[in-house]
Amino acid sequence: MVPDLSKTAVDSHFHVFAAHQAQPGARYTPAYAAPLATWQAAARPLGVRRGVLVQTSFLGTDNRLLLSTLAQHPETLRGVAVVAPTANADTLARLHAAGVRGIRLNLSGVSHHIPEWSAATALWDALAALGWHLELHTDIGRLPGVLAQLPAALPLVIDHLGKPETMAAGDATVRALATRARQAPVHVKLSGAYRLGGLDAGALARLWLGELGLDRLLWGSDWPCTNHEAHADYPALHHALDDWLLDRAAVEAARVDNPNRLYWGSGTGSAG
Repeated sequence: MVPDLSKTAVDSHFHVFAAHQAQPGARYTPAYAAPLATWQAAARPLGVRRGVLVQTSFLGTDNRLLLSTLAQHPETLRGVAVVAPTANADTLARLHAAGVRGIRLNLSGVSHHIPEWSAATALWDALAALGWHLELHTDIGRLPGVLAQLPAALPLVIDHLGKPETMAAGDATVRALATRARQAPVHVKLSGAYRLGGLDAGALARLWLGELGLDRLLWGSDWPCTNHEAHADYPALHHALDDWLLDRAAVEAARVDNPNRLYWGSGTGSAG
């Protein structure tokens, strides 16, 4: 009997890559490999049967490994690719057929002034037609300025708990996302606590739960925790969600219902 994968847990943020492979000019080149089989061996004993493979910054727009990995596991994997702001509808359609469901803009450590993305009207139209989202990764406190440069109706997934400067409803990042969520779908990935500059990940996760609601949270391991490999203890990354949210229904939503709905179009609850 084929299991109902729409009820399985999902890791909404992990990476695979080969050792010593990076795009020309990349600031980081991994000295080790992160193969899919290693992620599977860590995830499956914990009941995580599905995953969202996110393109790393150091591979840039070379999505070949991502696409070949998705092709081997169409039922259990989805992808978030990296494309140029000039990418057209045909390019996105091919990526969609391969299992990609969003594009990532990783601004961590680089300029957050993005005029080429502000002007990418054709790309945003193509993204909307496919029902995709933009995944954003910014430096601490920089998200509001990036949002101001992007279309208000653009569906968003925000990496690594949004990286606000402070843990308060009045923080500029929290206010900006709460405002944005009234105009378009916004999800926040509960991942990468070691990227928060010392903020309490649990308190921040609960703040997002209060500000955005139960159906807007996603759990991700961030495995293999590039540049933070000492934290790549998969069971600990998995169990952290329970400690952060302290609510069984919220944990189930973030780990099962919300990612299955967003990336596979299955599961319970409203996508908004």
